[in-house]
Amino acid sequence: MRYLFLLLIISVSYSNDQIPGIEQKRPILLRGGTLHTVSGDVLEEHDLLFAEGKIITIDEQIQPSPDTDIYEIYGKHVVPGYVAGFTRIGLTEISAVKQTNDHSEIGEINPNVRANVAYNPDSDLIPVTRSNGILTVNSAPSSGRIPGQSSVMSLDGWTWEDATLKHPAALNINWPYMYVDYGKNRKKNDKIQKDEYKQRIRELNQLIQNVRAYHKKKSAKERKAEHKQKTDLRLESMIPFVIYKDPIHIKADDIRQIEAAAKWANEQDLNIIIVGGRDSWINPKILVENNIPVILLGVQVTPWRRFEPIHMPYKLPSVLQEAGVHFCISLDPGYPMDGHVRTLPDEAMRAVSWGLSKDHALRSITLSAAEILGVDDRIGSLESGKDATFFIAEREPLTQTTNPIKAFIQGREIDLSDRQKRLWEKYKEKYRRLGKLTE
Repeated sequence: MRYLFLLLIISVSYSNDQIPGIEQKRPILLRGGTLHTVSGDVLEEHDLLFAEGKIITIDEQIQPSPDTDIYEIYGKHVVPGYVAGFTRIGLTEISAVKQTNDHSEIGEINPNVRANVAYNPDSDLIPVTRSNGILTVNSAPSSGRIPGQSSVMSLDGWTWEDATLKHPAALNINWPYMYVDYGKNRKKNDKIQKDEYKQRIRELNQLIQNVRAYHKKKSAKERKAEHKQKTDLRLESMIPFVIYKDPIHIKADDIRQIEAAAKWANEQDLNIIIVGGRDSWINPKILVENNIPVILLGVQVTPWRRFEPIHMPYKLPSVLQEAGVHFCISLDPGYPMDGHVRTLPDEAMRAVSWGLSKDHALRSITLSAAEILGVDDRIGSLESGKDATFFIAEREPLTQTTNPIKAFIQGREIDLSDRQKRLWEKYKEKYRRLGKLTE
């Protein structure tokens, strides 16, 4: 009972008090703004009309119907909501507080775990994240060899069902380490460590084989109208990824991991996406030849090895762009930054300062991310027919002063306040009253 009470206190303490947006009931016309379409040109002094949560028309002068609400946004910018390609948003609150983490299950093989059912729509990290223009995230489980299935979530809604934009987004696999550990506490020799790696790959191969056999047997019984075979939840949950080639996100940073994962995917005829990819600059050709996208986890990080140039992580996006690799930028959700993806546009800005074009940088956190996650038919750019998921800002995107002032998710206007803004206003007022604040 004591632990239940503690969990209740933690849940209340770290829950946001915001009310989700109301379904759009009247058409809205944004008049005279600068539209960053991402999929096309930047359109200055253009109008955007949206209704029932969808973008209807983009044009220079749209004649609205009498029941249309009109917002004059001359001099302001309309930007597709940023998309974070790999996060733990909704699955964690404070890394150091175990009771607020729900991203890991017991055991090594958990392909049937679903991120969206564990998603907490009341997380206090959600308002902080969307205040910076990030309106959609891919939330992923993390532990074991196969942690489970990730889900694309809109950062608005009363329940996880409301917030789910797409499930499953992908099956997640943590690729086994391939380097030999010579640490002081390691007593195993090289051969034992390498044999352990080979054993893990054999287990993965056996699992894939079991899924195919399970599906074949199940299909044969259904054709013969016999009794259904006993369901195996783990094998059943992998059928979309093994049989129908839905995407598999493979967490791999070392170049040996990346190359091994690409070879394995070819042998098993699977559709993979590399998550991490810190060494992808060494051999981008293998990614291009095998049509393997990359979700980069962070740009503002230090190099792995002493011989690497200090700027290599910053320059990696431009290297991949030049090589023709399809990539997007996200952040590493690991400790101590679990759940904190609000700095996503800062990562893209850093890549611009090291050679990535600004258009590609914006694309890397909008349309490219949506394409890799398989939701580009709904979000990622400003186009007729897509969801009205975007924000209005005082200045152009990817600047320190972008400052979103309004945001919409599927046409619902959302609350852009957060704890940090409230504290800012509180202490401004404090020092104003003390006479120490100068305008």
